[in-house]
Amino acid sequence: MSDLKNLVINDFIKMTERIANGKTNVLDFGSEDMTFYRGEIHMLKMVGDYPGIFISEMARNFNITRAVVAKTVRKLEKRGFLLKEEDREDKKRLCLFLTEKGKKVYELHHIYHQEFDRPLFAYLESLDEADLHIIQEFLKHANSLIENHF
Repeated sequence: MSDLKNLVINDFIKMTERIANGKTNVLDFGSEDMTFYRGEIHMLKMVGDYPGIFISEMARNFNITRAVVAKTVRKLEKRGFLLKEEDREDKKRLCLFLTEKGKKVYELHHIYHQEFDRPLFAYLESLDEADLHIIQEFLKHANSLIENHF
């Protein structure tokens, strides 16, 4: 295998391990009440992106159990970031919505990503369509390998 292929493989493995081991990273928006684990902030983001989403939909999206989502939702609801409302069509299902406090966090998270992801956006803008296509195909292939590997 060529040296360049080994570098790509090693860099990909390093990135995968960082992501896998980064699940306990905390995002702090300035106070104890505004500190979130990755899973919490991304659940808030999903509710902000899809108001009225169901716990089962979130579980499918994150590829985790409904029980894990329900536990995190209860925690975020208790902290005042989420509201649960009965679904009008099926009283057994609960729709999730952001509170005003949740909307503030949603916006702060968006600003955070705009600031810290800017170098990635700039890099992608500098690439031509052929390079972007190669990267997209690599990421699709890598994701399918990860799904089968872990």
